Amino acid sequence: MNAQKKPPLLSGALQMLGRFARSPAVDRYGLRKPAEKLLYTGSRSGFRLVTATSRAFGGGSKPSQSARLPHGANPKLFDLTPSEEQQMLRDAVQSFATEQLRPAASAADMACAIPDELLKQSAELGLSLIGVPEALGGAGTERSAISNVLVAEAMAHGDMSLAVACLAPTAVCTALVLWGDEQQQGDYLPAFVGEHAPAAALALLEPRPLFDPFQLTTRARAVDGGYVLDGVKSLVPRAAQCELFVVAADLEGIGPALFVVESSTAGLSLEAEPAMGLRAASTARLNLAGVKLPARARLTHDDDSYADCVQLSRLGWCALAVGTAQAVLDYLTPYVNERVAFGEPISHRQSVAFAIANMAIELEGMRLLTWRAASLAERGQPYAEQTALARRLCADKGMVIGSDGVQLLGGHGFIKEHPAERWYRDLRAVGVMEGVLLV
Repeated sequence: MNAQKKPPLLSGALQMLGRFARSPAVDRYGLRKPAEKLLYTGSRSGFRLVTATSRAFGGGSKPSQSARLPHGANPKLFDLTPSEEQQMLRDAVQSFATEQLRPAASAADMACAIPDELLKQSAELGLSLIGVPEALGGAGTERSAISNVLVAEAMAHGDMSLAVACLAPTAVCTALVLWGDEQQQGDYLPAFVGEHAPAAALALLEPRPLFDPFQLTTRARAVDGGYVLDGVKSLVPRAAQCELFVVAADLEGIGPALFVVESSTAGLSLEAEPAMGLRAASTARLNLAGVKLPARARLTHDDDSYADCVQLSRLGWCALAVGTAQAVLDYLTPYVNERVAFGEPISHRQSVAFAIANMAIELEGMRLLTWRAASLAERGQPYAEQTALARRLCADKGMVIGSDGVQLLGGHGFIKEHPAERWYRDLRAVGVMEGVLLV
């Protein structure tokens, strides 16, 4: 039977929304009408998975060659305005973040864990499909760095810690799509486009001062038939539930490289590592002691792939900082207008008004630098410098915005009744994750 041809103008984001429109979640967020507008005719073959506890990767059919998403087209004019499809994707995720993540954030922070129901609802959005090519069962038609940034920003507007927990598997999907060969993609990606996607996470950070992701202490050495890994990775989100990791290690004689490690591999152990922020992400240490991997566990041998991985990861943290900083500003603006002291709103005081104005200015700078770097990455142009600038600004000004949020709330900013103290703690993570700000 010939497969129906999909309309050529539909992007990967639209196809993801099509799947979302068929789920009950679409009615909860009031998106039935716009979602139905974007539905297209066609069918997608299903992929039946076993449960997470007994999952065996590699059971699906393997493509004849690895699938890569093409770079986006270069626009004639400099314009970072999201397309209609991207805006609708952003609105859908923002609705989920506002209605589901925000109310659950305080309890999740106290429990240092994300509720299973939230993970299920997040999976219904099908966010991992955006970056997976159609040939592998996903909905991607081109590299989606901008869409990924918009999604991370919208999720973090609800809560950064919960956003990290929900989006951790997408980092592994991205690594497999960009740098996995046909066997690696065939073994692992079908699981991520099925109904029960596995928990997975990228493990770059190491527990030492002034960590530089290009000077790793986690070591990998080549042995007959594969590799052996030794070292410790830090602050890995949802590590206790993860079935799959992409681990960064220094390969002897080669330099930094990426390896796919299944959680059932001998020599791998976990240690709880609750931190100041990102508590709902259930961060933990990943200990690797003589972990033996087959030769096929190493991702692409391209010298630029590891640097690309670090830059994309940092770009994701920039987007999370932008979303959280926006949440701080949105929370403070009505507060200072309604809080009365000495017979008038405190926003009438110049010090308060100027502080709010400065927050808005810095936030827009953070957003524009982040979007600019993402647009270059999407088009396949050099973006390391723009990412470094965005990360510097997002780390520095994000912490200032978080601190000012606590300060402007006065005594309320110090107690957990208001979310400002949680946002401040989470924003501090941006300057720590994936290396110190040396570049």
